Amino acid sequence: MPQLNPAPWFAILVFSWLIFLTVIPNKVLNHTFTNEVTALSAETLKSDTWNWPWH
Repeated sequence: MPQLNPAPWFAILVFSWLIFLTVIPNKVLNHTFTNEVTALSAETLKSDTWNWPWH
């Protein structure tokens, strides 16, 4: 049975993973986002405590 011979299929598997690991990450990392990330301000927000009327 020819499907039990791993020689051609293993080479196809290795070459396809090499293509996936070299070409696709470059295409994804070169993608530019339309929304620029803005840094949050360093000022702290004033938070008031709540005085609950416990009756």
